[in-house]
Amino acid sequence: MPAPTITFAEKRVLTGSVAVLTPVTEADVDALYPLLQDLEVSVLTGSVSSANPTAEELRPYSLAELRAIYARWAVAEDRIVWAIRDVRDHGILGEAVLNDLSAANRSCGFRIWTAGGRGRGIGTEATRMAVDYAFDRGIHRVELEVYDFNPRARHVYQKVGFRHEGTKRDALRFDDGWVDAHLMSILSTDPRG
Repeated sequence: MPAPTITFAEKRVLTGSVAVLTPVTEADVDALYPLLQDLEVSVLTGSVSSANPTAEELRPYSLAELRAIYARWAVAEDRIVWAIRDVRDHGILGEAVLNDLSAANRSCGFRIWTAGGRGRGIGTEATRMAVDYAFDRGIHRVELEVYDFNPRARHVYQKVGFRHEGTKRDALRFDDGWVDAHLMSILSTDPRG
């Protein structure tokens, strides 16, 4: 009997003790847009090529372009994008994403960024909830890349149960130098933190 088809068509709200993940909508863009321009987020995600980016680098998309992108993502079956919200006031702090779905391989990618609420466990809880959601859908492997200059994120991923698999040397050009990217994954059979 063939395995059931895996999709991310079902978009559910996930609620934890410090974070709530809500499926992103076009209406969330007004809150996400200024957060995407946070310098630390832009640097740590490799979205800019310098610690002193130009205004154009910090805003590669217009508000209208982002609305169109998020509108497509809201109905996509190969990804789910959540707005990360503070459980206390439901203010948007960032996003968590399961993407690059390979139903045949029962695998997907993961990425996350937050521009607020640091130090409260929001990123850790959002990561756990997203990984659990993937495994509940039948995913076997969730993978990610994290840049060497982001040890805080590596710590979060390790805490959740991701394992280091290897390093892509000189993967990101940054400030006239190079930054390695670390490959990490978690399997549905792995112990979780």
